[in-house]
Formats: sequence, C-alpha cells, structure tokens
Amino acid sequence: MSKGQCLDSGHPPHGVTSGGGMEGTDIGEWFYHQRLADGLYLIRERYFESGNRANMWLLRGSARDVVVDTGLGLGSLPEYLRRHGLLDGRRPLLAVATHVHFDHAGGLRHFEGGRVAVHRAEAAALARGDQLEAVCWLGERELRRPPPGAGPGWTARGYRVQAVSAGLLLEHGDLLELGDTQLRVLHTPGHSRGSVCLHEARRGLLFTGDTLYQGALIDWLPHSNVGHYRRSCRHLLELLDQGQVHTVLPGHFDPFGPDTMRSLASDYLARAGLCHRITASAIGCLANVALRGRHLTR
Repeated sequence: MSKGQCLDSGHPPHGVTSGGGMEGTDIGEWFYHQRLADGLYLIRERYFESGNRANMWLLRGSARDVVVDTGLGLGSLPEYLRRHGLLDGRRPLLAVATHVHFDHAGGLRHFEGGRVAVHRAEAAALARGDQLEAVCWLGERELRRPPPGAGPGWTARGYRVQAVSAGLLLEHGDLLELGDTQLRVLHTPGHSRGSVCLHEARRGLLFTGDTLYQGALIDWLPHSNVGHYRRSCRHLLELLDQGQVHTVLPGHFDPFGPDTMRSLASDYLARAGLCHRITASAIGCLANVALRGRHLTR
C-alpha cells in the first residue's frame, strides 16, 4: 500500500530557499532535518525507506510552533527537535495531523496531552486506536534497522498506532494562531474523511498531507471517497487561481510549485470519472479485507 515511486530529488523546493543539506547526520538518529526558510523545517525518518515515508514539517511562530504530521512514532520527534535546538521551550508546541493514517499520526503519542490537533471526523478513530482507519500496514523490508528501544522480539508487522485523544478538533476555516503568522484549516476529504490542508497566506505556503503530492494519489482506502476528492481538488484549484499558493509542502516526496499543483489536481479531475470510481471501489473492497485480515489475525 505504497504511495508509489519515491520522487525525493534533494533539490531545493520551488519558492523556498534551501538552508543547506540535511542535518542530524549522526547515524544513530532516527530523524534528520533540513532548514528550508526562516522558521520552516522538513524532517524525515532516516531508517524508514518506503514511498509511505511521510514528510514532517516544523513551522515556528513568534508565539507558538506547529509540527505538521509526526511520522510513525518509532522515535520521539519532540525529543529530537529539542536536542537539535529547533524548539524554544518558552513557546507552546502543537502537533497537527493532516489525517490519522499510520505514517502521519503514529508519532502523535509523543506529544503532550491537549497539544494534538486532528479534524473532527477522525478524532474518535484516533482516540480508540482504530488500526483500520489508520491503515496500519508496515512491512519488515521498509525499515533498515529496528527502532530505538526495540526489544529482541519487535517486528514491523506488530507495529500499531497508539490511541491518542486530540485536544483540538479541527473544522474547515479554523485559524491556528502562531503569533506573527497563522494557518488556515482547509478540510479536503477524499484520501481520507478527515484529511486537511493548512494554508499560510503570508508566504503562500500550503501543507497538503496526502491530498496532493508527486506520486500516485490514493482514493481507494477505508473512508476514501472519489467524489469528495474531486471537490477537494476543485477547492484547491480555486485557491491557486486566487494567487494564494506559492509553495506546496506535501505529505510525501519533494515540495513543488503552483504549476505542478495545478497539473496534479487537474489530472486527477480528468481521470476520476465513472470508470475510475468503479475501479477505486473494487480496489477499496480488497484493501479493506486485507487490512481487516492483517489486524484480526494478530
């Protein structure tokens, strides 16, 4: 259940000045990071080698810092950020999951209670540790080494997303205040029912999670919906037509600019007709059976 070919190029993202190469080069570190602009960092999991490896983003404000997506949770992201001086202990830290799939929300368990935000539509699933809605599917070959603190019997197949109670339930149009900037919540269901994008208007940044990225867009998982995905793409194209997006910071692979964003959204709208809906529905049934079988047989 991979996102497809990894397109990470290592080149500076469109519209954002690279602050140098990836840091946190100690081979013992689970994470590594790159400064992309003032107060903006990209973090990745070093030993998770898969198209499912999610991007994690740190956006620092004058009054609050926000982490967008948290990875698998096999290492503590807050501890890593503190160790590398990327957090100011005087500012509160909020962790936002663009959706509750395992590769984006597994790390929410490492954040302090009440400082976790997800869309209202997926909060109950996160709170009960619903592995089906989390699409929890981690393969042994996707990890180059066991995670920190793993015991001798640890296996990737046994990995589960831990239940977390979100302190902030997001709705479309909500504003997350960071002090000198803010993030506007855009509910963009389709990939999942609670998928959100986050728009920072001051610099034209758009965090898209799994709604748009440079890979095979997935609309056949539990709670995916092709019709909703089409509406979300149209909404994002309207935002683009208003000149409000300069850099897209996706949930997987490299950042990109407005032209690529338009192409990705337009291509999806062009192909997601009746035949595509039927195919997505059929694949979704098979995916649902596979996921249920995987977790019921543990």
